[in-house]
Amino acid sequence: MPSQIRRLLIFLTIIAVLFIFGRRLLVPGSFGEYGHYRAVAIDDIISQEMKYAGHQICAECHDDIVDKKTNSYHKNVNCEVCHGPALSHIESGGEVLPEANRDRGYCSLCHEYNPARPTGFAQIDPIAHNPTKRCITCHNPHAPDPPRTPDQCSACHLSIYKTKALSPHALLECIECHDTPQLHFSQPRENLPGKPMTRGDCLKCHEKNAESDRFIPRVDKSVHGEANLCWQCHYPHFPEAR
Repeated sequence: MPSQIRRLLIFLTIIAVLFIFGRRLLVPGSFGEYGHYRAVAIDDIISQEMKYAGHQICAECHDDIVDKKTNSYHKNVNCEVCHGPALSHIESGGEVLPEANRDRGYCSLCHEYNPARPTGFAQIDPIAHNPTKRCITCHNPHAPDPPRTPDQCSACHLSIYKTKALSPHALLECIECHDTPQLHFSQPRENLPGKPMTRGDCLKCHEKNAESDRFIPRVDKSVHGEANLCWQCHYPHFPEAR
């Protein structure tokens, strides 16, 4: 038998032995009884002290607040997310009060600007946005509507706004290209703005014979891009040529 084959067989034998005996040593005995996890983990969980009551029970005493929250942007936020574990509050008949965190940093856990968050999600720069003020000074946490409707797109689309500010489209108003219903400013997710769906939206400035500033790049629409929409090749918020 060639030596390399013999060495390979020895190696595979060692791997098989380690797999058979190592599994017995490292894998818990209850693993696989109820599925692909350790069955006794259920007993470990049951043995833990209960701390949370669940948001459904809050409505028994605070139905007015729950109704307000149910119709607000925080409708899917569990009460105990902000107020902490409430079982002791329930069991004491209200003598033990839940937390009411009023620190600016707490709200910023969700609302500090993060480009990974979905578009339309309310975000702020905590340094520039009403510095030192507590969030509840202007916002009711159970119905956190803004005290006034944002008048700039940067309130929710800061990443896009900053990118456009450095591009040739810096002075172009967002609504010039986006058909934006007025309700978008108060109910952004239910009333999304449109985006250009024809080449004509861009060609009104960039077509060869367009009546626009002579320094704007021009194209011959009969040969440029064929039937593609302009933003399929050019990022409109920073429309560098490709």
